[in-house]
Amino acid sequence: MNEAGAWTEERVELLKKLWSDGLSASQIAGELGSVTRNAVIGKVHRLGLSGRAKNPAAASTPRASTPRKAPTRSPSHPMGGAHAGMTRGNNALAPQYAAEADAEAQQETVLSEDVVVPFSERVTIMDLREYMCRWPMGDPTTPEFRFCGGRSQTGMPYCSYHSRIAYQPAADRRRDRSKMAGRG
Repeated sequence: MNEAGAWTEERVELLKKLWSDGLSASQIAGELGSVTRNAVIGKVHRLGLSGRAKNPAAASTPRASTPRKAPTRSPSHPMGGAHAGMTRGNNALAPQYAAEADAEAQQETVLSEDVVVPFSERVTIMDLREYMCRWPMGDPTTPEFRFCGGRSQTGMPYCSYHSRIAYQPAADRRRDRSKMAGRG
């Protein structure tokens, strides 16, 4: 610690007095000067100071109490749990995104129903040919890793199903990116 913020005996005594009077670490740091709130907290911890008076400012100036309604319990969520049904953050656009998510879910369902890739068509890298779909399937670190193997579109590496996934219009990519940024 620098000279100005050194813990002299006088400063330690003042710290003890202010702490026992109930001042916060920030207030004590302000009184002492040239020390941070964290330095005060660290010194209090090292000195083993504990029991402190209630904040004198709060005791001398009582707040005007405002009557509060008793909390009402909402019906239990079907899934249960303490936080069931609760949402966090800004939900102003939630209905719009919910509608888009439903539309996307329906589109994904349609995509998956259009083409089903039978397991027999899935091929290893050794069996992969120029006219076959190169869409990776599974975990590349396992022996079960395969490629789609379906008939690829002319001049493209993927079949029609996987091309729709790989090549999205720019507007769709921007919308997907903005959704991902909103979740963070």
